[in-house]
Amino acid sequence: MAEPSSSKSHSFQAPKGTRDMYPADLLKRRFIEKMWRDTAIRHGFEEIDGPTFEHLELYTVKSGEGIVSELFSFRREGGEKDYALRPEFTPTLARMYAAKAGGLPKPTKWFWQQNCFRAEKPQRGRLREFGQWNVDVIGGEGEPEAQARVDAEVISCAIAAFALLGLGPADVQIRIGSRELASAALLRAGVVPERLPEALVLLDKADRMDPVVHQKACADIGFDIIAYRGEAGKIEDGFDLRTSVVEQPVGSVQPDAYDFRGMSALRSELHALGAAPWCRLDLSIARGLAYYTGMVFEVHEAGGKERAIAGGGRYDKLIEMFGGPPTPAVGFGMGDVVLSLVLEDRGLMPQGQALLDKLSEPPASLRPDVFVISNGQPESDAAVRPLVARLRRGGHGGRGGRGEAGEPRSGENRVPPLHARHSYKATKNIGKLLQEASAVHARFAAIIENASEATLKNLGSQEQEKVRVEDIGSRVASSLR
Repeated sequence: MAEPSSSKSHSFQAPKGTRDMYPADLLKRRFIEKMWRDTAIRHGFEEIDGPTFEHLELYTVKSGEGIVSELFSFRREGGEKDYALRPEFTPTLARMYAAKAGGLPKPTKWFWQQNCFRAEKPQRGRLREFGQWNVDVIGGEGEPEAQARVDAEVISCAIAAFALLGLGPADVQIRIGSRELASAALLRAGVVPERLPEALVLLDKADRMDPVVHQKACADIGFDIIAYRGEAGKIEDGFDLRTSVVEQPVGSVQPDAYDFRGMSALRSELHALGAAPWCRLDLSIARGLAYYTGMVFEVHEAGGKERAIAGGGRYDKLIEMFGGPPTPAVGFGMGDVVLSLVLEDRGLMPQGQALLDKLSEPPASLRPDVFVISNGQPESDAAVRPLVARLRRGGHGGRGGRGEAGEPRSGENRVPPLHARHSYKATKNIGKLLQEASAVHARFAAIIENASEATLKNLGSQEQEKVRVEDIGSRVASSLR
């Protein structure tokens, strides 16, 4: 009679660069995801999703064959096509938009949050599987002023998420760069035009490469990085995003060498939305991906040594690359790994009952709470977007009891954040704007009559009343209880 084969026990561990999430760990992940989703919805973004894996070519078309080594790619047995787990979502977003571009609203506002996968060396702040939040505005107008408004709105959305998580301008900084200004400074630093793409990539990698290796790579293409930093420093010193001054930099910077119109417009918009205290111009921010075309930004912990918490920018040529029409676009991605480290290190990750209470709060309303409309007067037009920004952030400010812009809270903003929207159409016809508000199923329409007064209309009952502009949030919130 044969003896039974001996069984041998095996000890398995999770693959390197991944995480096992037990209940307490997953609650913290869900907290971050809730803050992300609530913020995006309140800013008027709609959620989308796509495949966990795509055709490998989707990524090589955008980034070249060199990206293959960074992907988890595969071919099924007997198959003929190569696939890859998504390392990011932007190519999928571009493919999806290009497929239905003609039937989508202008602009289209989408957000997405799921896992991504990258086959690279795991280290602090970087794993092979991680959660990511993407926020993008695609389409719309292409003029610099219109683009600056959308750029500021996207940045403001990221800021609102940080404020909701308890972070303030003293905790994180939005470092904003410009491909146009950086390219002009590179040319003045001696880089020849045909070497600009390589110089921008090296500029992006300056803090991640061995200094000796980086210096040699720069020298090989005639990139004097010391000269560039000197020129960039002059621009940064003379162009403070946190002040509302609109003049161009003066002093040692030669204005004729640079076009500051786009950055000046962005500065004005950041101030209008209360986002400027979080931001500073930093021309070392280049974002190495070739599809970026204009404003770029990264979010870094103030005084910290972690990797960037988030990053993004304008990518006006990517949709066309995927078969769509020429389409302006801007967006960012934010990962959960570095963000979790920052929250834990600063004592801002809720624990125990506090965490459960946060997760038990009602989610953001998918129906817009209020749609803000101007009566067509210049004074009212100028008030729409700042009011929408205040309604979206409500009374959830950063640390120390301060609001999103770092200012002390006042009575008018001690209300919960609301899902607020405004029109992107050029029309000033109030009837058409009210139709748009009804079409998105908004509960209220707030018609700004002047800087201090508004008409608040219940779009269900059609009842309306005169209110102070500063009271709109509290009146809408009280009606929703």
